[in-house]
Amino acid sequence: MTTKEMLIAAKNASYKAPQLTSEIKNAAIYKMAECIRKSSDEILAVNVNDVKEAEGRLSASMTDRLRLDEKRIKAMTDGMEAVASLPDPVGVVLSEDTRPNGLKITKKTVPLGVVAIIYESRPNVTSDAAVLCFKSSNVCVLRSGRDCYNSAKAIVDAMRRGLVLSGLSPDFINLVPDASRQSANELMTANGFVDVLIPRGGKGLIQSCLLNATVPCIETGTGICHIYVEKTADPDMALDIIRNAKTSRPSVCNAAEVCLVDLAIAEKFLPRLREKLPDVELRLDEKAQKIIDGTPAGELDFDTEFLDYIMAVGVVSGVDQAIEHITKHSTHHSDAIITRDEAAKEKFINGIDSAAVYVNASTRFTDGGEFGLGCEMGISTQKLHARGPMGLCELVSYKYLIEGNGQIR
Repeated sequence: MTTKEMLIAAKNASYKAPQLTSEIKNAAIYKMAECIRKSSDEILAVNVNDVKEAEGRLSASMTDRLRLDEKRIKAMTDGMEAVASLPDPVGVVLSEDTRPNGLKITKKTVPLGVVAIIYESRPNVTSDAAVLCFKSSNVCVLRSGRDCYNSAKAIVDAMRRGLVLSGLSPDFINLVPDASRQSANELMTANGFVDVLIPRGGKGLIQSCLLNATVPCIETGTGICHIYVEKTADPDMALDIIRNAKTSRPSVCNAAEVCLVDLAIAEKFLPRLREKLPDVELRLDEKAQKIIDGTPAGELDFDTEFLDYIMAVGVVSGVDQAIEHITKHSTHHSDAIITRDEAAKEKFINGIDSAAVYVNASTRFTDGGEFGLGCEMGISTQKLHARGPMGLCELVSYKYLIEGNGQIR
């Protein structure tokens, strides 16, 4: 099947999806999760080959994004079943009003239609995106990166089996049959077939979609996430948070890439930071270089999403300078302050224009599952029409229903 043929099938299926009841959708989601569990040996075997093919071309942290294991398969199916347990976002009445002329106007949620998702090397995105689209009565067209294509196909094959076993069309969930640049361009320009395009990946992919897409596009952002250690911070708490945010999984977009330390505590705090992160390359600004050893920060280091065991470190003179620095370099994803000062906290919260702003917590929580959304489509750093982790409620639009008894204007 060509990409064009798949888009035609997806568009036809999108007219049927809104007719599915919550009960039918939830039962099908459980069946799809069951099919993934039953196919886990096959999925993992295919994934081993994907990882072997990628070794030598990808960094260790990027290879980790690609790798599946039993724990990650379980997380995928748990996420799917969590989505099934959530309220159906379709058909929700947002407002009702009866006008003086007797017209009853109801504002009600509806699916977006055909949602195309272009993503790179994380095969778990396959099930997350597919189940969120299905539960919200959308039809998905997935286009994975070449590194994870075979893993993605094994997952989609299992999910489509689940749809068929549920008596439903497999065309509700689709995977583009190749991972070429041409297939990506076809989705970006599939006017009349794709209602919304969501890129999920690195800066290059996102910028390519924003520059070249002629269909509506939701920008999911790169994550240059900051942690600012304010002068009143509990140093032990700050060190634990920074280590978690940087090293628990450095290849993801909510990992911290920049640490800013208040000048008032830098002399004592930075040596402890160096000890806490022995496996991380610290790239230091001029002030930090005077206190600890590390790699001098280059011109672009405070504007780089490393996705690796690398962190840019700077010293700032108070919360105002921290806000100024973050405003200049942030991608508006997730930024944190570690503090015990209420005034500094409020100034930071009000001054940082990011999708998620943290106080005394790791940026690693910017995640659909952690936010109670079951799983996520991606993390939007724009303001229209979705911001932050995108779950079911971000995958619907609305329409107005107007009921009358013969009114004319």
